[in-house]
Amino acid sequence: MVLCVTMNVWMIKLCLFLILVSKLCNAGYSTKLDFYPPPCKRIECPNYELIESGKDYEIRLYNSAMWMSTAPIDDISFREATRTGFRSLFNYIRGKNSFHETIEMTAPVMTQVKPSDGPFCASAFVVSFYVPKKNQPNPPPAKGLHLQKWSKTYVAVRQFSGFVVDDDISKEAAALSASIAGTKWAAAVDKSQAADNTAIYTVAQYNSPFEFKNRVNEIWFTFDLDKASAI
Repeated sequence: MVLCVTMNVWMIKLCLFLILVSKLCNAGYSTKLDFYPPPCKRIECPNYELIESGKDYEIRLYNSAMWMSTAPIDDISFREATRTGFRSLFNYIRGKNSFHETIEMTAPVMTQVKPSDGPFCASAFVVSFYVPKKNQPNPPPAKGLHLQKWSKTYVAVRQFSGFVVDDDISKEAAALSASIAGTKWAAAVDKSQAADNTAIYTVAQYNSPFEFKNRVNEIWFTFDLDKASAI
């Protein structure tokens, strides 16, 4: 009986989500980076140093971050690929790993994107979960997942709100590119992408699907300033 009640509550929430997402997906976006993502006040997020705050962009330095990541997922849809990847990661934090260990939820869920060469070709998506600091000394391995260990990594960031839909991604990436155009950061991003094109840009999502207010998403261009300067 308890299981049935729990499932009914979950289904009601899911239905509400599907109804509201269709309304919210087309809402106008705020692109101001004027607040720290609210979920990071409740759950763990990777630490960073703010290097520069410009018009509609930030430059951050992540000194160390560890991510549990999927293999590349080939799909024509960002949303579908992210859902597929997140299911694997959700099972991972619920204990489907070699240690049978449950892991606290963190933010953001990160999707690295390597766009396809055409509109009807599959792009490659890698979906990642930030590993909590307490698990980083010995993160549980899991079949089909691998670790990404960031050293010193610079990130150009643009924020936007609402529920992320496929049409948003390239538009927001283009807007971030326009915001940093003519800066030393744009040159560093271009050089880093020329050296390593495994991901052209990254989408970071901070909120649960059932949160409808104060949603925060970010487009990231990651780059290595030292290597870019040496090229």
